This record gives sequence, structure tokens and C-alpha cells, in this order.
Amino acid sequence: DPLKYDLLFERFLNPDRISMPDVDIDIQDTRRNEVIQYCVDKYGTERVANIVTFGRMAARNAVRDVARVIQVPYREADRLSKMIPPPVQGVNIPLAKALATDIDLKNEYETNEVSRKVFDLALQLEGTIRSHGVHAAGVVIAPDDIVKYVPLEMAQKGVVATQYPMGPVEELGLLKMDFLGLSNLTTIKNALRIIKRVYNDDIDINTIPLDDEVAYKLLQRGDTTGVFQLESAGMKRYLKDLKPTVFEDIVAMVALYRPGPMQFIDDFIARKHGERAIVYPHPSMENALKKTYGVLVYQEQVMQISKEVCGFTGGEADTLRKAIGKKKIDIMRKMRKRMIEGGQEVSGIAPAVMERFWKQLEEFAAYCFNKSHAACYGLIAYQTAYLKAHYPSAFMAAVMTSDYDDIDRLAIEIAECKKMGIQVMAPDVNESFLEFAVVPDTNQIRFGMAAIKNVGTGAVEEILKARNQSQFSSLEDFLTRVNCRVVNRKAMESLIKAGGFDRYGDRSLLLHNLDMLLAFASRLQKQANSGQVDLFGATDTGTAQHISLELQPAPGVVDMHDQLLWERELLGLYLSQHPLDMFETFLKEKTVPIRELKGAHDGKSVTIGGAISDVREITTKSGQKMAFIKLEDHTGEIEVILFPSSYQQTIGLWQRDRVVLIHGKVNGKDRDGKPSDEAKVMVEDAREVTSIQAQAYQETGRKARVPKPAKATVLAAAAAARKVAMVGPGAKSIKETAEKLYIRLSSSKDTEKLISLKHMIDANSGETEVILVLGEAATKQAIKLPGGFDQHSEGLNHLRELVGAENLVLR
Repeated sequence: DPLKYDLLFERFLNPDRISMPDVDIDIQDTRRNEVIQYCVDKYGTERVANIVTFGRMAARNAVRDVARVIQVPYREADRLSKMIPPPVQGVNIPLAKALATDIDLKNEYETNEVSRKVFDLALQLEGTIRSHGVHAAGVVIAPDDIVKYVPLEMAQKGVVATQYPMGPVEELGLLKMDFLGLSNLTTIKNALRIIKRVYNDDIDINTIPLDDEVAYKLLQRGDTTGVFQLESAGMKRYLKDLKPTVFEDIVAMVALYRPGPMQFIDDFIARKHGERAIVYPHPSMENALKKTYGVLVYQEQVMQISKEVCGFTGGEADTLRKAIGKKKIDIMRKMRKRMIEGGQEVSGIAPAVMERFWKQLEEFAAYCFNKSHAACYGLIAYQTAYLKAHYPSAFMAAVMTSDYDDIDRLAIEIAECKKMGIQVMAPDVNESFLEFAVVPDTNQIRFGMAAIKNVGTGAVEEILKARNQSQFSSLEDFLTRVNCRVVNRKAMESLIKAGGFDRYGDRSLLLHNLDMLLAFASRLQKQANSGQVDLFGATDTGTAQHISLELQPAPGVVDMHDQLLWERELLGLYLSQHPLDMFETFLKEKTVPIRELKGAHDGKSVTIGGAISDVREITTKSGQKMAFIKLEDHTGEIEVILFPSSYQQTIGLWQRDRVVLIHGKVNGKDRDGKPSDEAKVMVEDAREVTSIQAQAYQETGRKARVPKPAKATVLAAAAAARKVAMVGPGAKSIKETAEKLYIRLSSSKDTEKLISLKHMIDANSGETEVILVLGEAATKQAIKLPGGFDQHSEGLNHLRELVGAENLVLR
């Protein structure tokens, strides 16, 4: 409602506006083509076209293309391109800047002649146009045949597009429409469909109350995974602080949570809760700034102040907004004088007060935001929050349906379901559909069959068509009713491995008998197609009763590890259980649960453990590489930070799904150095934990030996010889041995003995530091070996035999 929320029409169109307005419309991403077709039908095929977009050559593309042309081997070209730092917040780093600031890249350029040639040529090509395609949203509608204004081309898949991009099309005065496909709108539509089918509730999303208490409580808790625009970790933290109570709060957060205006969020929150006074530059501006507690947030507020306080027309107000937003200095000078004089004439404001406000406007230019945009996105955010609060299972099923091809998102959403008490089940031929579905009268969601690799839409539709009248009563019933030429061998195998037939038998049993199952189905269907008819005119299915389906015992049962690997391969993630389940006892005894770490533990030493779920490498201003790792255990996830020195020495360790034990210090401050509720851990020491070690620990209850990690995964710090104190309720501590094992060898030339020594240490890895002392008194050299030794193992006796008891000291 533009009147209720002060969305000024002049922002869109006014008598002073010269250029055509942008018309931005967000549409369900699955129905965008229908809107374009509507425009074609309404205005004519000759007057509607898509808009071309040009792809420019970024640094990595340039390096790859140059390397291919000058015949550098693919592996080498791939290595060189990956040395270039990745984009920062979506912005590519120019190759020249990367060569100047990245130490590794600079060294490669200076020491490798082939690399230098590749980079030199890539520098010339970077930024040139490499390709062209159709803009994701842009559509132009002309008053006459478009070809009279711009040249056209037949783009891919028969799409007609302009040969001019967005800028020139707009300069020619043509009406440019942005029809953007938004998956969140599809999510809402799917959620409403599931709600109708499962709960028989008809929800008109456009008439839901905007003051729903349950929805605001969800927002105040920060339970916003899956909620449009509000699901980042930072946004969740601010929502918990803000505790929104009105729709305007959501709109303001959408506008403020962007680079630039974020600095005003704390002030906005403090003013809302009465912790800071709400002040206005002048009392006459209260009407425009009241809903944002006196904080300037939107372009429309500037326009409203200029109209109400300074006597601007709607057209002049929009001209001011545009001048500020696009930093048009000459227009701003004129507007400054007009605004100061208007403030004095219309509202009696002293010029000095208006001068101060003008300076505030100049600062505001860096981040001013369109309230119409923020309000629309705020509405979608609220609608998704409302659905999640009232129909959590249906909403999460719809969210996962939209993200079924994005495994990282699915993993986050399944974890959110678990947190909400919703069980995400394996696919099932009797309960699953194409998409994720809520099982009626339960708190369960079934995996969509279309999300299983190798099971196409056609196969799923065949199963649903056969199941239309009733569920399958048995495996024989499934094979009788489903056409196994459509649901072929590959689809059947994938369904079995993913759990689709678990109700009919163990996965190993069904896989072992797969050929028999397919032969059984084929024979039945051939018989049905043969046209045999009995005396009563019915198809002769009697003989089908005599075809027996006797499954042969499988040679063995598939273990959980293989089953999890199948799920990871076919579904993209683990579903039956988490691989960390086998590490549960080990992690419980050795580490602090991630959930218990809070910002209040800042500076404390901790040991945490879990599976690596994400690795993000960045390059610092000094050209060194560091990393941000997401680590998760059964209780939650946390970000761990590796500064360049730590990362360089452990670089081989950080791979997704690897289970690690990390010692470090808690960082409980945000990026501005202020106390935060969220904790991070700065890594000091790290090592891998293997399933063999965890299983041995669980079976014996003894202190597990930590296997020796690869050389690159060991920190050079003497962190192993200390007692690690941990924080949190019920937290335990790891008492690491303070002893060191000194091995003395008179010469480093005895390579056979050195090799034997290495194998022996590898075979008996543990937590006692090993110091190798080489040479005699004058030339003696002490070297700390990468990895530790288990001093309590039988290997210590073998070591004495190898080097001699007199050359072995434990202290």
C-alpha cells in the first residue's frame, strides 16, 4: 500500500523526469516465460524482445584462453588460473593488482618464463568482450516495430534479442522492463500448494495479517533459515537484537543490511529500545523520520523532507534524489541552495541547521536505498516468515524443493529441519513425489524422487501414475503396475540405493536380486501385452499368479559406511545418519560441544572437533593466503579462522568432510572489535581424526592414539606439550603429555636407519613430541619431527632395538 508506507509515486514517474522509468517485476522463476509471452500477445511479436548482455573476460578466463592458444598443458593452465585470487563480494580482482599483491603469483611471474608470457598476454585481453547472451531479466517493449529503433538477432533457442545492451536501449528512450525470476516466490507458491493438500487450508498470501505475533516471535528468535533476505548469520544476530514488532522494522533491516549503511544498524536498534534518544535534525522532519526512529534510511525520506519541509514539488524532490544518488555535483549545488532557502521560507529553519542536514545528505548518498524496493522485499520476507511460523513442515518442504539441485543449501535446510524437530526421510516409492513432500499426520518430510541422481522426471511420473489409485501393497505389486521400460535398471538401482524400497527389504538384498526383479516385471508386462483373454472377457492374469518372486539371500549386508556413500552419491548428502555418529564418543570426551561456545568465552583456550563443511580461502592485502573454515559437530557449527602462518603449515588438512581436532582461542568479538554473541575459534593446532581411531576409542575406552597427519598438517608451534583447558558446562580437558622423546643419531648419512626410523614413528603415532638429535657435540643439530610417537606402545621397545637404548631419552 503506497499510501500507508509512504512510497512516493514521483520516485517512479513525474513531469520533470526525462528518461523512461525502470519497471522491475519479480516473478516466480518457473513462470517467467508466461509473463513474456503475455507481453508478446498483448503488444505484438515485432514490438517485444529480450536484451543482449556481454560477458567480459575476467582474469581467470583470460589466463585459460591464452594458455590454450599458446598450447600450455591443461593441468598447468588450470594451476595458473587457480593462483589468481577469487572475486571479493562478487567483484573480480584485476590481474595487474593480483600480480602486484599476491606473493605466490608474483613469484610465479618472476621465476617462470612460460607463466610470464601467459600473464602478459592475459593482461592485454582482460576486460575485452568474450561472449554475449540474453540478459537474465531485461525485456524491451517498443511503441512500434523494435527493428526501427535497434538491430535484432536470433539468440540461442530461438529467442529474439536486441544487439544493443541495457545502456544504449535506455538512452534511445525505449521502455525497459526487468522481469526477474525469483525462486522465493516459487517457494511461497509451493508451500501454499502443500498446505492445501496436507492440511486443506486455503491461504491467500496477499491478505495475511502483517501483525502476526507468531511470525514476529520467529523473527525475534532469529530462526530465519529459509526466510527471504533474513537468513545470513549477521542478519540473524541483528534480528535478535532488534526484536522486530512491526512491518516497518523488517523493511528498514532489508535497507540497512548492506555494505555502507550497516554502521547505522546499532543506532537504529538502540533507538527502538529506548537505549538512545530519538532525535531529529529539526522537529519538522519528524513525520518523515518517525518510522525509522530518526535514522535516515530511504531515498523517499529525502524526497518527503524536501516536499514537506522545503516546499519542493514532487518532480523537484525526485531530481534531488537522483542528484544525490548519482552524485551529480552541478545539480547538487543548485539543489543545496534551493533546499536551504526553502527550509527557511517554508519551515523557518535556520540556514546553519539546514547546512548540517545537507552534509548528512551528502554522506547518505553513499548508501541511500529505494524504500519501494525494500518494502517489496520486506513483504516477501514477512510472508516466508509467516509460513515458516505457522506451517513449518510445508514451508521447509517447499524451500528444499526450490533448492533440490543445490546440495550445500539442502544440507543447511535439512539441519534446520532437525533443529525444528522435523525428520527428513529417505525417498520412498509409496510416500514420495517429484518434489519434497510432507507425510500427512506426521512431522516428517520425504525426499523428492526427482532429486535422486539417475532417476529422471519420466520415471517418477510413471511411478506416480501407477500409484494414483492406491499405494503399492508389495514389491510384486510395484513390479506389476509400474512400466519397467520407463523405470529402467539404472533408475531402479538408484532408487534402491537411495532407500526408495526400504519398506520391502534390505538394500543389499534388493540389489543382489535386481536382475531377477527386472526379469519378473518384464515377464509380467509381456504377458499383459500379449492380449490373452479368458472366457469372461478379462485379461488372462491368472498365469501371473504362478510366477513366483523368491529373492535369493545376499552374500552380506551393506554396512552403514557404504550406505552413506550411496546416499552422498545419489542424493548429494548423508541422510540415514551423519558420518560424525561414529565419532560421537571420541568427540564427547575430547572436545567442547560447539553449541556451548559463546562470545563471552573470548580469549579462552578450547579444543573443538567435528567435520569440515566448508573451506573459503582468501588473499590478504599483503598477498598471503588465509582461510575461514566451517566446522560442525552434532550440536552446531562454528567458523574457525586460520591466519597465514597457521594456514600455510596446515594447508593439506582442510578438506570437506574430513574430521579434525582443533585447538585454539575463542574470539568473541565482531568485525568492529565489539563483544558478540557468536564465537569463532582462531586455530593454533590442528590434526585429523580417523574413523579407525574413533572406533578403537569407542570400543576400548582407552585414550586413542592420534595418527600422524601429513607433514603439511602439523603446526610448528610447540602446542602439543601443554594441558589444554576448555570452557563450557561439563567441559573436559585433554591432558597431553609434557614429555619429549629424544632420538640421537651420530650421522645423517645412514639413510637405511633414517627410513626405518620414519616407518617406525609412522606405525606408532601418538602425542609425544619427537626430537631428532643429529651429529656429535660440535655439530649437533636438534630437529622436531612432524608428528608424534605413542610412548606407551610396544613400538618403544622396537625403537630401542633400532637406535640403541643409550640413544633414546624420554624426558
